[in-house]
Amino acid sequence: MEKRRLKMGMVGGGITGFIGAIHLRAALMENMVELVCGCFSSNPEVSKESGRFYFVPENRIYSTYQEMFEKEMELSEDERMDFVVIVTPNKYHFEPAMMALESGIHVVLDKPMTFSLEEAKALQKKVEETGLVLALTHVYSGYPAVKEMRARIAAGELGKLRRVYVEYPQGWLAERIELLEGNNAGWRTDPKFSGKAGCMGDIGTHAWHLCEYVTGLKVEELCAELNTFVPGRPIDDDGAAMMRMEQGVRALLSASQVAVGEANNINIRVYGEKGGMKWVQEHPNQLFLKRAGSPEEVIHIGGNHPYLGKKAQWNMRTPGGHPEGFIEAFANIYRNFTLTVMAKMKGEEPSSEMLDFPNVYDGVRGMQFIETIVESGWSDGSKWLKWIE
Repeated sequence: MEKRRLKMGMVGGGITGFIGAIHLRAALMENMVELVCGCFSSNPEVSKESGRFYFVPENRIYSTYQEMFEKEMELSEDERMDFVVIVTPNKYHFEPAMMALESGIHVVLDKPMTFSLEEAKALQKKVEETGLVLALTHVYSGYPAVKEMRARIAAGELGKLRRVYVEYPQGWLAERIELLEGNNAGWRTDPKFSGKAGCMGDIGTHAWHLCEYVTGLKVEELCAELNTFVPGRPIDDDGAAMMRMEQGVRALLSASQVAVGEANNINIRVYGEKGGMKWVQEHPNQLFLKRAGSPEEVIHIGGNHPYLGKKAQWNMRTPGGHPEGFIEAFANIYRNFTLTVMAKMKGEEPSSEMLDFPNVYDGVRGMQFIETIVESGWSDGSKWLKWIE
């Protein structure tokens, strides 16, 4: 294979939203990807305007994603897109993702992976059939500090794990701003577009994924409470769950979009027999380590700190003291995904560092989380449920 950038297409991500620009900046950060085509909006005029803004050739700005896949597959293998990024409301994840996989095109999907668990399982089956790569943008797993936390826990630094606390408070939906224009609240609070879960689908899945990623353990059962605090809203805007994990570990998860004054304060604390460790996303380049009878240790993240592990080093770009944040964490997912695709295209086996990104199996578990927490949370009296398969 001739050395070249991977060619990227987009479904969604137009200039009227915010997340498309994040994905684009992250994908292009390593200079291994170029944007060549897209259907950037269900509104053809917005798609055209967005494509021009992104400097996409006029003949490769499409009005529908169906047209995009049809026209792109008429091009030569070296000219058409290698992978597609899908950043649309949840309802519109499955069809373009399945169409891409059926066309031999790799996929990057925003989370949650699909509208329903059945759709998620269908994508898993197609990925297994085709051998193509699907990445899911659970961005918080991309932070170097989170990877260092995972590595230290796996090495036994905290001893046998006992307890996890993970929370994600936001405050932006404390009022019904979905009734106003100029924000992204509309589809996120409408179950016809978001699926069964509101807050828990949008940010609760991030908290759940961070919990499983950091500990390396799976949730087996949960007991939940869901709430809708804002009158008239047809979906949850707050909730919490007790979770029973593998190896007897117990976890508490909370997520809220009505926590007034909070922005994106996702954080996690993990405790074992020997100590505890904490990470706070709003201070991304620090880990806090506590041991009985010892002062708290602050572990600083940065490319020139030799005490950091291999996975953390692999995902760093800057010297210590230069924070790496949200877009860099996104970029780590894109970088590892891109390197994995490139390796497969050359017939090589991707390294474990390359494969360190959320995949289709994380996507299926995310939909299982949503199904389980919704059934438990809206039951008559919260109840324990085994993980819905």
